[in-house]
Amino acid sequence: MDRFLSSSVNRIDAKGRVSVPGPFRNLAAKRGYQDLYALRALEEPALNVGGPDLLDLYERQLAMQDPFLQQADDMSAYLHGDGMFLRLDADGRITISEQIREFTGLTTEVGFLGRGQFFQIWEPGAMSRYMAQVRARMLALRQATAQRRPQGTPE
Repeated sequence: MDRFLSSSVNRIDAKGRVSVPGPFRNLAAKRGYQDLYALRALEEPALNVGGPDLLDLYERQLAMQDPFLQQADDMSAYLHGDGMFLRLDADGRITISEQIREFTGLTTEVGFLGRGQFFQIWEPGAMSRYMAQVRARMLALRQATAQRRPQGTPE
């Protein structure tokens, strides 16, 4: 599959580096990524991470904005000011900077969460809590949808 799937937790080494999970590294290599683009998530203490194509996607959205409106300025400040490049070293590791630690709350371990076209970097406990909330919302949605369906209609 050509997607970032699954989740895992890896330890930060003494030099502040963490190994990107093997399947994520393999996909990055397949796509030719030397650097990863990381953007602070808006609503969670996580980083959205992908290749330069993720930045390209965001910048195409920015290019559709009227450059004289505040929204375009805000989008540019967010994409470029809250974004950063992370270099994959020869062993498939990235460095967890102090800036990343402050935003995410990372200390000794990093949670990696696949999101299809990108992945996220989380503090592992926050990632577990987030995924529990996601599953609860999905269950509530399923139950609400089932209650609206006529009897005998498959889910």
